[in-house]
Amino acid sequence: MSQQHSAAPARHLATVSVADRRDWWRDAVIYQVYPRSFADSNGDGMGDLEGVRARLPYLRDLGVDAVWLSPFYASPQADAGYDVADYRAVDPMFGSLLDADALIRDAHAHGLRVIVDLVPNHSSDRHEWFKRALAEGPGSPLRDRYHFRPGKGKNGELPPNDWESIFGGPAWTRVTEPDGTPGEWYLHLFAPEQPDFNWDHPAVGDEFRSILRFWLDMGVDGFRIDVAHGLVKAEGLPDLGTHDQVKLLGNDVMPFFDQDGVHAIYRQWRRILDEYSGDRIFVAEAWTPTVERTANYVRPDELHQAFNFQYLGTAWDAKELRTVIDRTLDAMRPVGAPATWVLSNHDVTRHATRFANPPGLGTQIRTAGDRELGLRRARAATLLMLALPGSAYLYQGEELGLPDVVDLPDEVRQDPAYFRGAGQDGFRDGCRVPIPWTRTGSSYGFGDGGSWLPQPPVWAELSVEAQTGVPGSTLELYRSALRVRRERPDLGAGESVEWLRAPEGVLAFRRGDFVCVANTTGESVTLPSYGRVLLASGEVTEADGGTKVPADTTVWWTAER
Repeated sequence: MSQQHSAAPARHLATVSVADRRDWWRDAVIYQVYPRSFADSNGDGMGDLEGVRARLPYLRDLGVDAVWLSPFYASPQADAGYDVADYRAVDPMFGSLLDADALIRDAHAHGLRVIVDLVPNHSSDRHEWFKRALAEGPGSPLRDRYHFRPGKGKNGELPPNDWESIFGGPAWTRVTEPDGTPGEWYLHLFAPEQPDFNWDHPAVGDEFRSILRFWLDMGVDGFRIDVAHGLVKAEGLPDLGTHDQVKLLGNDVMPFFDQDGVHAIYRQWRRILDEYSGDRIFVAEAWTPTVERTANYVRPDELHQAFNFQYLGTAWDAKELRTVIDRTLDAMRPVGAPATWVLSNHDVTRHATRFANPPGLGTQIRTAGDRELGLRRARAATLLMLALPGSAYLYQGEELGLPDVVDLPDEVRQDPAYFRGAGQDGFRDGCRVPIPWTRTGSSYGFGDGGSWLPQPPVWAELSVEAQTGVPGSTLELYRSALRVRRERPDLGAGESVEWLRAPEGVLAFRRGDFVCVANTTGESVTLPSYGRVLLASGEVTEADGGTKVPADTTVWWTAER
């Protein structure tokens, strides 16, 4: 029995209406596009909306259901667009509102839905509100829309509390007042160029409800909510009383994260979304201590989905994976929300590189590790993820098996965390290198004018052109897996799996007449044959009346003949 991942035929869905299927999001495969690194239409070295629009047929034929676009709003780009100056405008580096409108329309014509990023925790310091707050000085009503506070100490020279920025250093910056004197401090949980909104002020809520309607009226199918857990701060902004606070994230409820007050905001937002036809959705980026607290965000009258970061951070280990799968399904079942599964995104080291390294190094890794091992595990992990009930998220380029670029020169790095100490590692640039489309060209088909981050020479043979139609390539494995998943609606449906007896280090579960087996060990194992092999991430062979599954390989079977 040879490998079961031949090239999938292209799907042509131009006549499919995006409103054809209710609750599409419950088992959707959603593809994250990082616009500056996807495709460059004008040769300036930076990806743009027109580039995304031109590549929509590729995404249609890959077999995904929706496209999530990272921010393309007007921004000084202090944090790659997550510092928004105008939520109703497109930054000129990405195009115009007309380009956004055309992209949405074309995506719908191809049967693809469009989800846009929303950044409600903070704005840019170039936002009109914040500029006016600074210019008008102490007592300005605009300052109440952010967190301005007098400092501590004899002359106000100390920050108002001990909170630390996620990017390192204090979470407070002192301003120079219009008269030239040192003045108040403002809160920024991320970069100083990203002041946090004060969600206790009614004008902030009014503004974001208007922003939601603006993009819904343009036709978007949903929103991914950045820092969804961060909008509400504990009353009085109390000290934490500890340092190295970033190490506590994901382990404790913080006075600035995962406060219960956020849920009232999302219930208001849900009522707005439900006014619109077309089954539109919210997706929460909510870093919480447990999947049980994540489930609070997806109660029936709040958001639809929340990213499963506990799964993303799980090692390639059968026991650990089974634990997080069970906990996730158990947590989502009572609130009636689908589980979500994700292995990579624009903030973490690509999983082909994470799995190439020893476990326990976190989600930002500086070493390449064993490339062959990492790719083998990444392919197996993808088939495991796509066999689980719920919705799956793919990050651009993972279908090519791209590793992180861990050796970028210091002078080209742009991650703001890289330039600040004691915060995130600041190596997110490695997963943001523009993806390759062709074997040749100044940027391997990304555009005609190079790329904003340098691509390694190995990109040529990892390109879409190099892998298309090649049996066994990672791209064709993804195409085949997504085709099978689409042909078998039971794969993404449901809320549980039936675990089967398996050797140590092997996961096996049944879903109807479908069986998935993932061998996470470093050795081949011989297992019973569960029927006809649908797909495998590596070479499987018949042996002694069973099936020999190589190390770090996932296999899909069906009882159907």
